[in-house]
Amino acid sequence: MFRIFSIVFILSGHTLLAQNGHDLIFPDSAGWSVRSEGEIITFRIKAIPQEGIQSISITGLETFGMQVDSTGNFTWTPAYNLVDRIEQTRDFALPVIGLWKDGTRIRKMITFTIRHVNRPPVIEELPVFYVKQATRNSYQVPAEYVTDPDGDPIVFKPVSSSLPEGATMTSQGLITWTPSRKQFTTLKGNPLTIEFIVQDQPSKAETRGKLRIAQTQLDLPPEILIVPGDSAFTIKEDATISLKLYVSDPNGDDDVLSVGFIPSDQRISQNALKENTQLQYEFIWTPGYDFVDDAQKSLKTDLVFFCVDKEGNRTQRKATVVVIDTENLLLKDGLQYQKYRNSLLNAMELINLLDENQKKLNVDYKKAKKGKKKRSMVNASLGAVTGFSPVMFEPEQAKVVSAVGGTTVLTMNTLEVTEVIGKSKDDIMDKIKINVDIRNRAQSAGDEFARKYAQKSARRTIEFERDIDKLRTILNDQRIVLLELDAFKKKQPEYTNKDLKKTFADFSEEN
Repeated sequence: MFRIFSIVFILSGHTLLAQNGHDLIFPDSAGWSVRSEGEIITFRIKAIPQEGIQSISITGLETFGMQVDSTGNFTWTPAYNLVDRIEQTRDFALPVIGLWKDGTRIRKMITFTIRHVNRPPVIEELPVFYVKQATRNSYQVPAEYVTDPDGDPIVFKPVSSSLPEGATMTSQGLITWTPSRKQFTTLKGNPLTIEFIVQDQPSKAETRGKLRIAQTQLDLPPEILIVPGDSAFTIKEDATISLKLYVSDPNGDDDVLSVGFIPSDQRISQNALKENTQLQYEFIWTPGYDFVDDAQKSLKTDLVFFCVDKEGNRTQRKATVVVIDTENLLLKDGLQYQKYRNSLLNAMELINLLDENQKKLNVDYKKAKKGKKKRSMVNASLGAVTGFSPVMFEPEQAKVVSAVGGTTVLTMNTLEVTEVIGKSKDDIMDKIKINVDIRNRAQSAGDEFARKYAQKSARRTIEFERDIDKLRTILNDQRIVLLELDAFKKKQPEYTNKDLKKTFADFSEEN
């Protein structure tokens, strides 16, 4: 029960006025602000002068359920969960503001110290304990029916005088009993009620509970055993949870009518529960990468497994599954593989293009070299000879023939002195060198890239993206423009993985 305290006070002659004769006065009795959870606190905040007071308010009182009217009447009942059982006391400092009509505003702090109040355990009506004759029957008091409102640890204590002969109860609430024939027969028309005590620690507040015991002729509900026996599981989106369900009925296994489950998330298909036999089932479920929204880190879902017998008795067990958001490695590996393959495909296309260009440059170089040999200046040294056999020249090709001393010089002034008109042999040789260098660099970089990232685990690293950029830089060599390549002169063929394997021996098809 709540205790009601009404605090009435008189302003003492020692009170100092805060401002221009204005002030707010709190109770001055000893310990007036030290209270307990559940205790009703009521008092009046006095304003000086009382005349002209416009309002008295407390900032933040809504948070704790406090009430104060404009005349200063304060009421508050601290909730039982306000102070933790470990800390025992807690201070609450709140600013009190008084406002007068003349504009004067006074602000003073009020501090309450609230003490924790221990409450006894709470016991709800327990399910009936059904027993079978000459069988060791066990009953664990369900934790959801016995709780402590303060979260204190609890222990069970039997009331020995109420226990039937041979029955025991542990401090954890486990009751065991093997009824004799006589005891079981007595239960038929006179169900037994036993008493026990639940005590919290360390305060030792007690509550007395009752448990009704009856025989199995009352048609016991079926039973469900879930393996593993945990009630909470945490898995990733790409993981699979597997639970085995074993069903039984004290009235006979043939009394089982149906077994199923109800998920809190309707995306979980009923097909996840497989029937192995009439009494054995298996729940197999993989959430999938789309189960948890990208904005969430995890998602909790409840699974309620139930069993119903032919008389309509129902038993259920709940399992909670927390699904952790997981990166879709299958999708990521597929995307990374496409980057891997496309990068090597670009390298191979460039290599093939350079190989074709190399053949063309070799032909051009041979032509340029042969043309120069035929069309270069002709020098003939004849020693002391001042004459030579007649040589016939076409009028348009030879205009001057001269002989001086022992040297004969033939000049064909219609030809270049050094090179053929058009392509330069040296220019072609420079292009050949550039072509070979770019081709070798592309081959070397491609081989290294194919080997380094042959495994999909290597392609998951940040370094993979950086190496793609490095390879792209090599393939986009600025000297390519000097080769005057026509990359689009014909449609590129569709290359296969086999083609890539020929060019880059370490290329992997693992995606």
